[in-house]
Amino acid sequence: MNTPMKNKILILGWTLIHLTGCNGCGMLSSKETSFEPVRIRRFDKDLFQLILVDNPERQQALAQAYPQMFRVLGLSLFNHQDTTSDEFFDRLVNYYSEPNLNKLYRDALAGYETVEHIERDLGRAFGYLQEQFPERQIPVVYMHVSGLYQNVLVDDSLLSISIDKYLGADYLLYRDFFDTYRRRGMTPDYVVPDYLTAWLMSEYPFSGNDNVLLDRMIYEGKIKYVTHQAFSEVIPEVWMKYTSEEYRWCSENESRLWRQIIERKQLYTPDRVTTSKYFLERPSSFISDGAPGNLGTWIGWRIVTRYMERTNVSVAELMNHNDAQDILTKSKYKP
Repeated sequence: MNTPMKNKILILGWTLIHLTGCNGCGMLSSKETSFEPVRIRRFDKDLFQLILVDNPERQQALAQAYPQMFRVLGLSLFNHQDTTSDEFFDRLVNYYSEPNLNKLYRDALAGYETVEHIERDLGRAFGYLQEQFPERQIPVVYMHVSGLYQNVLVDDSLLSISIDKYLGADYLLYRDFFDTYRRRGMTPDYVVPDYLTAWLMSEYPFSGNDNVLLDRMIYEGKIKYVTHQAFSEVIPEVWMKYTSEEYRWCSENESRLWRQIIERKQLYTPDRVTTSKYFLERPSSFISDGAPGNLGTWIGWRIVTRYMERTNVSVAELMNHNDAQDILTKSKYKP
């Protein structure tokens, strides 16, 4: 993601979070940070009322209440710029009135009838991030329903989660569209981490070479490291969407995996196809039977964790440091 965040929709639907804490990094955990709950604006509920009773007065009221949210949603769903026209609202109502999507919408609203616990967790996490990045603006937070399309929408000072993607790994409709390893991250536990990850990625977009494995590893590792510092309640394998056996595989094979990357000359060689394989959620059969997906993020987190332990730099300094080779060298990462 090489473009700035402003006026840009960021789609988040792939690798999420893992990590353990960094002992000795001199940073407050989210539990130690004073906070106020972050209010979530329930665009999802208000839009559903329009779907139930579509009339010009309600359209106008919603358009005035949520101009930016309609613009971002219109672009993401229909690539539609004019979100004030009758045509746009007719298309939106028709989209959400499709029977399967309408049921999904109802199930999402039922699952997230109340969100006070999410607002409290976001308050703690964003309180921590605001301490670390005082010059950054905390966004206005929304919820929406996309129809299993966009996970997260980010625009200038706007952040929204598509709650229909977090109804539980066993939700019946998911089985028709998503493999088991994808469904692991489609639970309420990932709502707050996905909010935080999207915000960090929008504030600190990727600036390296997308074809170079080391650049991608370090960037992903930085995002996951800071996200965990802000919201550290989840155990490492859950953050990585791994089973206990998959996480154990990574720990037991870390040295062999790193040596294999070096011997195959994959760390620095700009090869988009090879690099992308290390960040897919599906099992990494190109490495070994039993290897889980997203190994690039896992190794990146390991390198960044070592770097933070050895250098004791601040989180802000970490996120502003874009020299992946320097981070690797100073981490002295040798599993």
